[in-house]
Amino acid sequence: MRAGYKQTQIGIIPKTWEAIALGEIGEPLIGLTYDPEDIRTDGTLVLRSSNIDDGTLRFDDIVCVSSAVPERIMVRKDDILICVRNGSRNLIGKCAILDERAQGMTFGAFMSVLRTPHARFVYHQLQSQVVRKQIDNHLGATINQITNSSLKSFVIPFPDTECERSTIATALSDVDALISSLDKLIAKKRDIKQAAMQQLLTGRRRLPGFSGRWEERRLEDVAALDSENLGGDTPRDYEFNYVSLEDVNRGILRGYANQLFSSAPSRARRVIRSGDVLVSTVRPNLGSHLLFKSSSPDWICSTGFSVVRCVEDAACPGYVFYHLFGDYVTRQIDAQLTGSSYPAISSKDVGNLRMPFPSIDEQRAIASVLSDMDAEIEALERRRDKTWLLKQGMMQELLTGRVRLV
Repeated sequence: MRAGYKQTQIGIIPKTWEAIALGEIGEPLIGLTYDPEDIRTDGTLVLRSSNIDDGTLRFDDIVCVSSAVPERIMVRKDDILICVRNGSRNLIGKCAILDERAQGMTFGAFMSVLRTPHARFVYHQLQSQVVRKQIDNHLGATINQITNSSLKSFVIPFPDTECERSTIATALSDVDALISSLDKLIAKKRDIKQAAMQQLLTGRRRLPGFSGRWEERRLEDVAALDSENLGGDTPRDYEFNYVSLEDVNRGILRGYANQLFSSAPSRARRVIRSGDVLVSTVRPNLGSHLLFKSSSPDWICSTGFSVVRCVEDAACPGYVFYHLFGDYVTRQIDAQLTGSSYPAISSKDVGNLRMPFPSIDEQRAIASVLSDMDAEIEALERRRDKTWLLKQGMMQELLTGRVRLV
């Protein structure tokens, strides 16, 4: 053990720190119980789990009550709002420190408020691995809930001086602010891209150097659909990379599985090559479409996709791909959906999708502009993700005292 440190029930911490229960430095409060008939369009706003998003408050899903609310559970600035009961175990313990916007509000029975003079420091400790382990140990077998008694008993490392507590909280809050600013910038860039799509894909705005009329065509007139598929005579030991519907999220390939034909899912049949556009035909409203770019051989995707292979010099794959997220095409897809619990379209429906087509050179230029915007957004997302990982490392070091700032 390093000099100046001691062993406690929550691990090794500096000798001058305490392993202290939350009930010794704060008071957890039980939230408001109300009946459905108490809900109104106005009244006292009741904060719930849905009002917490990445440690900040959001108000796009609100519930108000008309019943009288005890003053004791009207929230205050710097209260810590904590989810203590939820259908998902992972959401138990998610929290936010309240600001001036929450004045005059209360909180629901599935939430708790921790009121403490050390709110900024405790807020970060509530997100630490030390507290997460204690939450997991206290969760019930059948009900995903922690009680206020449990919350009071949770032990955290606690520096002996306000100066050190404040310095740690400030360092972590600065990283939170950077992550928040990156999230806002990413959202702004996405809005700009969406606006550019609306202009460029409809011809309302033309790129410099291009003119001439556009022609509306069906997709099947400019592309082959599902042109290559694995047959029953495929060797049983044929090995390939398999892309399922779950592997694709709005143009991003999140993963894939290595498969042998003998043991692969029955849906693993469609051959895909670089430049193919994968159109999700199962729940296509989720936008699980992909512009496939790998040039390596032996890639197969699910029959839940329709594989669109553009005719050279007739349609640009990138141009077609971006149209799948534009209003004109998504409205056509929505109109063709069949099935309420498992909405789907067919490959024939995909072939009948209509799009406005300029010259092939203009298609490529439009796709290039939108691709550059995507690359900028992806770079910002990588930076945001790296910053988030940095924060996790900082929390592990600073909140346990392994690294001292004062």
